[in-house]
Amino acid sequence: MTMLATPAANVAALLKAREQTIAVSESSAGGLISAALLAVPGASAYYLGGGIIYTREARRILLDIPDDDVRHLTPLTTEYVARCAQALRTKLGATWAVAEIGTTGPTGSRYGHPAGMCALAVDGPVRLTRLIENAGDEREKNMWAFAAAALALLEEAITAAD
Repeated sequence: MTMLATPAANVAALLKAREQTIAVSESSAGGLISAALLAVPGASAYYLGGGIIYTREARRILLDIPDDDVRHLTPLTTEYVARCAQALRTKLGATWAVAEIGTTGPTGSRYGHPAGMCALAVDGPVRLTRLIENAGDEREKNMWAFAAAALALLEEAITAAD
């Protein structure tokens, strides 16, 4: 197993065994969640699609979430990211969706969140959210940490659905 596929191996096996599908909305992980899932042989059995939702415009167009639907939410919160996961799961008709948004660093966000903070959500038969705080200010290290945490949360949700 390669370095890229290893973090997604358990999730991929669970999805394949259950004949379930996944959609991915990521931001600060920059595609690492999708890349990990796609690096596992047989990914076409479970991976429906996803996107890097890095801007409001991407959220509006790719997730079809109008500004009015999230105006009351701060972007880097579990409520906001749960809305993203729900929208993408519905849009692609997936069994599961995982969504991530964070501040990789080295500086904080324009909303006042420090570097190293990430909000995660899984939407599907089980819904889970998680907030990671103060993972540090090293950009690439945070990207990998956020992707790994998203895959771990997804695995937790899938196994909880049993």
